[in-house]
Amino acid sequence: MKAAPRPCSIADTLSLVGEKYALLVLREVSLGVHRFDRIARNTGAPRDILTARLKRLVEAGILERVPYSERPQRFEYRATPAGEELQPVLLTLMAWGDRHLNENDRPVVLEHDCGEILSPRVVCAHCGGEADRPSLRAHVRAPGWTTAGPREA
Repeated sequence: MKAAPRPCSIADTLSLVGEKYALLVLREVSLGVHRFDRIARNTGAPRDILTARLKRLVEAGILERVPYSERPQRFEYRATPAGEELQPVLLTLMAWGDRHLNENDRPVVLEHDCGEILSPRVVCAHCGGEADRPSLRAHVRAPGWTTAGPREA
């Protein structure tokens, strides 16, 4: 019998948004693109796959369908508060890609209100310190698990 994988909020989140087109839909919505045809064009997603991803994101409460036309009835997609909370994830993914894949030719840059090009970083909400690997310690709370894996019986 195959052992169960580690209980993890990352895995739970990836089950909703961890597929290429789901993340690209979120990118488009965050850039202000809300209508199906434009999302399809900008992501390159096949229409059937895009329909499935949008349905899943709506069912998960990450996006909402908002009517913009009565006749014919048409909808656009907007981020819910839960969807808005994914913005830092998109920003850090973009920053990683800029550093490691597109260092000399960044396809999109975001300007912060301060007037500078955004360089996102993850910080502790309590103290403001950088949340880098050396500053973090894992405390596993899932019953039967340690940082190394499942407890031996």
